[in-house]
Amino acid sequence: MAPTTAKETTIRDLLILGTGVHCQEMVEIIARINGLKPTWNLIGLVAPDASVPGVMQDGTAMLGGPEVISAHPGACVVPGYGWPKSAPVPRERLITLVDPSAFVSRTARIGPGSTIYPNCFVGLNATIGERVFCLCGCVVNHDCVLEDGAALASSVALAGSVHVEADCYLGQSSTVRQGVRIGHGSMIGMGAVVIRNVVPNSVIVGNPGRLLRVKAPE
Repeated sequence: MAPTTAKETTIRDLLILGTGVHCQEMVEIIARINGLKPTWNLIGLVAPDASVPGVMQDGTAMLGGPEVISAHPGACVVPGYGWPKSAPVPRERLITLVDPSAFVSRTARIGPGSTIYPNCFVGLNATIGERVFCLCGCVVNHDCVLEDGAALASSVALAGSVHVEADCYLGQSSTVRQGVRIGHGSMIGMGAVVIRNVVPNSVIVGNPGRLLRVKAPE
């Protein structure tokens, strides 16, 4: 028998936390990853609250509520966008999900529980925290920082050294100038062009970006 030279592939069980449209897209990202190298055995989706098990339209199993997480103690988990903070997430089991088409610099860092959609760019020395969600075509340039819980809709573009604090939401096709800091919990509107620092919990709209209002902290 010929000796085996290739390393054996380890396939790990995985749960997606959430059942919405983005979670169903994450199923497709997992399939794309597995198409290049078998990596994940997707057990199914977990609802954020009590739910009757069933099957999604694409055939993916919907397993039930959060109690499913403890029922599969050996499975890794990745939360979908909108998974509530109050719902349990075992941090030590979080994995990072990156579509194969994304470019991620060798010096970039992406935290556990984050998802990077197709055709994203993550540049040199960029830092992406935990449970960050980047939809398709986002540009996170060199030395940017995205803190925990930040979410970028499709085609958001961050110039170099932008700092997005925790729990911010940046709307589709919004753009942020180099070196700008966006305060905790802020919301940047679709197509907005942010050229100056943003105080926490701001809602910014327009080009150039202007303060629409300051929202109550969540």
